[in-house]
Amino acid sequence: MKKALPIGVDNFEEIIQEGYCYVDKTLMIRELLDLKGKVNLFTRPRRFGKTLNMSMLRYFFEDSGDAEKNAGNRELFRGLKIMEAGDAYVGQIGMYPVINLTLKSAKQPTFESAFRKIKDEIADEYKRHRYVLESNEIDGDSKALFQKIADRKGEYDDYSGALKFLSRCLYQATGKKTVVLIDEYDVPLENAYFRGFYGEMVDFIRALFESGLKTNEYLQFAVITGCLRISRESIFTGLNHLRIISVLDERYSEHFGFTEAEVREMMTYYEVENCFPAMKEWYDGYTFGVTEVYNPWSVINYMYDLSANSKAFPRPYWINTSSNDIIKDMIAGADRETKMQIEMLLSGGTIDIPVHEEVTYEDMRGRGENLWNFLYFTGYLTKKSEYFKESTVYLQARIPNTEVKTIYQNTILGWFKQKIAKQDFRDLYRAMEEGDAEKMGEILNGQLFSTISFYDSEENFYHGFLTGILSQSQDYIVKSNREFGNGRGDICVKSPSLRGRSFILELKVSEDIDALEADAEKALQQIYDKKYMDELRVEGYKKIDCYGISFYRKDCEVRFGKVEGR
Repeated sequence: MKKALPIGVDNFEEIIQEGYCYVDKTLMIRELLDLKGKVNLFTRPRRFGKTLNMSMLRYFFEDSGDAEKNAGNRELFRGLKIMEAGDAYVGQIGMYPVINLTLKSAKQPTFESAFRKIKDEIADEYKRHRYVLESNEIDGDSKALFQKIADRKGEYDDYSGALKFLSRCLYQATGKKTVVLIDEYDVPLENAYFRGFYGEMVDFIRALFESGLKTNEYLQFAVITGCLRISRESIFTGLNHLRIISVLDERYSEHFGFTEAEVREMMTYYEVENCFPAMKEWYDGYTFGVTEVYNPWSVINYMYDLSANSKAFPRPYWINTSSNDIIKDMIAGADRETKMQIEMLLSGGTIDIPVHEEVTYEDMRGRGENLWNFLYFTGYLTKKSEYFKESTVYLQARIPNTEVKTIYQNTILGWFKQKIAKQDFRDLYRAMEEGDAEKMGEILNGQLFSTISFYDSEENFYHGFLTGILSQSQDYIVKSNREFGNGRGDICVKSPSLRGRSFILELKVSEDIDALEADAEKALQQIYDKKYMDELRVEGYKKIDCYGISFYRKDCEVRFGKVEGR
């Protein structure tokens, strides 16, 4: 039996004890100890292993106050890389009390409900450390406040100052400073921004962090994770000892996401090495610092599918892990320049952007370089190269892989369907009924100019483009024949009544602009040569017209022909 794959399992203890497949990231501990950062903020895209790494840090460093539990935690690391790093590192196992908070549950519709979730998380962490109440070093008032917070009966100020107060209690009870771990710190901020209570949430998170990280003399060190660095709101104001480790940094670069060597080792273990080209095309492509990185969430999900069927197709697993609202908003509000930049990226090209690491959630709604920076730091773009110019670092940014490209393409198609659903295409149908190929071309050219095109799958794009427009009519049935194989025209448009009109449309994609007219003629001739109209005749239609249409990027050419007389 092969080890199970940990889909959705991000508790380190569970992964090790239950025998899940684990990609060893424990040398992150060595780097953390070597660099001696007091407050470390790691920003990485969602689903890149942040929560699992935080869990790993907790089980390594935590002195739980229970000798048996501490021994069990040490056993979790048996055979892992950190145990071979030397006594200076192994000796740190179980050395500190740990405060471990996740803020991901604060994704709620109101500030009151979001605050309640954070309060619950804090209360649960207090209960986990209830053993400190047995200490004679903690006075009665402190024990009463501790109990009040643990019972969820504290006031706002009690919870905003809860990190420092718990650190003090732990120090008094154990004589040791505290390690603070805060996972997904920016989830409540992102949610609050969209829900309309951003200011209230910023005020609370700022107070929580200032007491726990800025003025906390009982702090050993802290690790914080999120997707973005938030600075404009001054959450980290005055934290002069804050170290920010983003996807640009070379330090820690191999500890989030999978390296190619790790992916190859996994695929060898599960005996699916032959699928490596698909794995690389779909899920590789990220560059953290100078390290090539695969999306770990997607790799594990694809491995899971391959373990059941070695011929399983890769899929965009990452698209289902959030709403991808940022892409939707960008496309819906894109001006001509932004559309051209999106098309450049979709064609495999790059765009140059000046780096702004201090992007905020307000920049999601923005345009220009702030928007592209937001997409870069959240994983929708990656770095091809970087250069320095006039005191500014610039990135040549690209779409990382096929999976992320699929997110863009699916979002564009969804936006296009919504866009054309609001338009009136009676002029197009009138032109088609009157055999006015020139007018049809004008209308289609106008639509091509205003949409966002992707040319790596040109025929499918243009086919979907034309089918979507024609489907807006209430008077005709539109049938796409592309998926049904040879022997039929690309698109069939017909009246529900056999006495009504019917049309066959054949599409060509030209290699250059000069071939448009000839290709439109070829498309029309193909209809006659392959007798695509015979199916409509068998059905009983008498009035059958044909159109050959050719496309090249934002241009098209239309040719008209009747069945009668041919």
